[in-house]
Amino acid sequence: MSNTVTRAQLSEAVYQEVGLSRNESADLVESVLDEIADALARGDMVKISSFGSFAVRAKGQRVGRNPKTGEEVPILPRRVLVFRASHVLKNRINERFGAERSVQA
Repeated sequence: MSNTVTRAQLSEAVYQEVGLSRNESADLVESVLDEIADALARGDMVKISSFGSFAVRAKGQRVGRNPKTGEEVPILPRRVLVFRASHVLKNRINERFGAERSVQA
């Protein structure tokens, strides 16, 4: 498996784990992703238990610099997507990382 998980791979995992048809699995994944995207577009926070939370944060205007010329450039206000992993997910990631580090040692 590659280092990037695609929609098709998520659909295939649902197909194998849940037993829905491939089309139903793809529709389910699309529906979940659409609902998350719609909620974020409305400015809602999305919390997924034992996984993490997605939120939209407003960033104000600030002054940046062009790295080539050093000239000050205004960076316009915008909204950014932020993700905060749950402790359960962080622990799961770090347990796997710890196992990989002990194998390398």
